[in-house]
Order: sequence, then structure tokens, then C-alpha cells
Amino acid sequence: MCKLWLKYLISTLALFSVVSSAQAWDKGIYLTQYVLEKPSRLDYLISEAKATGINTFVIDHDFYSKHYAAAISKVKAAGIKDVARIVVFSDGGNAEQIHSQAHWEEKFLLAEDAIKAGADAVQLDYIRYSSKEPANPQHAKDVYQVIKWFKAKINAEHTPMQIDIFGEVSYYPSMHIGQDINLFADSVDGVNPMVYPSHYWPYQKYSAEPYKTINSSLNSLEGKFNGNAPFKVHAFIEAANFHYLKKTSNAEKQSYLLQEIRAVENAKGVSGWYVWSGNNVYENLFQVLKNNKTRPADFSDIKTAQN
Repeated sequence: MCKLWLKYLISTLALFSVVSSAQAWDKGIYLTQYVLEKPSRLDYLISEAKATGINTFVIDHDFYSKHYAAAISKVKAAGIKDVARIVVFSDGGNAEQIHSQAHWEEKFLLAEDAIKAGADAVQLDYIRYSSKEPANPQHAKDVYQVIKWFKAKINAEHTPMQIDIFGEVSYYPSMHIGQDINLFADSVDGVNPMVYPSHYWPYQKYSAEPYKTINSSLNSLEGKFNGNAPFKVHAFIEAANFHYLKKTSNAEKQSYLLQEIRAVENAKGVSGWYVWSGNNVYENLFQVLKNNKTRPADFSDIKTAQN
């Protein structure tokens, strides 16, 4: 009897663990501030998000607007997380911009405004040198100082801070843009590697292997910390490969998306994915999610956990 009870208890705990993990999985899409403040479009995206299990919007906050807070309230009322995206150095900075605390302060005011409107997290993008800058080991040290400054300010507002990094940084530091994930690890709450297959070179090779490209990159990132990264990882994936936009059918784009999603789901230590579409076109994504079980709806791991 005791053995049966113990087996039942272990099974129940395993089920609870898997379900809790699944429920914590984040599935997000990126929105421009313009789309956020367009009521009809926002209503449509909220409706589709609710229908497909999307629980997070990554939303630009580029400028002050009287409509911003009200639109964020609508997102929050729908039970969707708001991750406020702040572009720190447009297209990457130069040495003068990187060292300008006045510039940091200006960007922090946008982050602070987003937090007041209800942001669940602040995401810093383009927090790096321009890719046109010559390689220099000092670059990452400079960017690290900027990251530490922002984290202290944002965490003081009881809000976690994420940063976006190039996909290649999952493998090695970039001395051009100044991103080194091992150096940054103690000063971020979340890291979002932009593992777009179209951005790896040669793109023809990596675009043809979206699952392998993404899964290998994410596993490499976790491997740097022996599978126990001290921050949450959300992978940025792309709604479509921009190199082949005019040459692929919707069915092919959906297949590409599904391979990307599966690659993230099967990676180690990842908390979810964000899908990027510069024009906020997500009809193919919605179709993929309606046609296929993805986390948190897929509890196929439960059987393994129980046996």
C-alpha cells in the first residue's frame, strides 16, 4: 500500500512539475508602437493571441504618446504580458554615444514611462556598438558598464531587465559590436538571442536548416553555463526568412515557422520564444499555432515523467 501511495505521489509531483513548467512557457510576438496605438489592429491581435495561446507582446516604446498607457492597459486586461522594448543605440552606437550618460538617461525615461504604464519587463535592444566598428576587446567592457547602469535603475523599479543579443554571441563574443554573454551574465535578468537563420552566414546554408541552426545556437548558449544560465532565455525567431519572402508560399513559411518553434521547445533551459515581424504580420504564425500543439498545450512529457 505504501509503495502504491509513494508511486502515486511521485507521479502527481511529476505531473505538477511538468504542467507548471509548461504554464510558465512564454510565447510572444513583437509589436510596433504604431500598431499598439491602432485600436482595430490591436483588438485583432489580442483576439488571435487569445485563440492561439500567445501570452506575451514585445512592444516598442519609441516616443511619448497620450494613447500609449491606455493601449497597454488593454493588453494587460486581456491577460497578456507586456515586455517594453527600448532601442538604446539606434543601429548600434559609436564610442561617443556609448559613453554618453545623458543618452542613457534619455532612454531610461522611456523605460520608466513604460514601467508606469504596466510593463512586466523592459527589453533593451541595440545595446551594442555598430557592427561597422572595427573589432576591439574594449567594446564589450564598455557595453557592460551601460548594461549594469540600466539594470540597477530598472530593477529599482521592481522590474526585470532583458537584453537582445546577436545569434552568433551564443557561440562566441563579438568584438565588433561588444557583446559577450559570459561578461554580461551577472547584470541581466533575461537574454534574448536573435537566432534568425537568415542572419547566419552563409545564409543559404543556415536558412535551409532552421531547426538545426536555432537549436544548436540555444544549446551552445546554455552550454556556456553548464545548462544552468543565471538568467532567463527567450529566443527571437523570425516570422519569415527575408531573403526568400517573394519566393516562398504561405505553406512553406508555416513549415519554416514550425521548425523554428520546435527548435526552441527542444532546446535546454529556454523559457520561451518571441516571433519578429517588422510589419507585425502574423497570420502564418496564427495558422501554425492553430494547426499544431505547442507549449504550453502539449503535455507529452508527462508520460515520460510518470514512468
